[in-house]
Amino acid sequence: MPATKEITCDDPDCELDMFENHYTYDVPEDHTVEDLRCPYCGGRDLSLIEV
Repeated sequence: MPATKEITCDDPDCELDMFENHYTYDVPEDHTVEDLRCPYCGGRDLSLIEV
């Protein structure tokens, strides 16, 4: 099953609590959360939520 990552935006002005990123099997091995942007504010201050 492809990976799913739960991510939070750490920008104090952002109203987004968290979002999930669902991947296909074709995602590059070197893809990290640093490659993403917040879907709400567009910022890059993101971190993974460990569950």
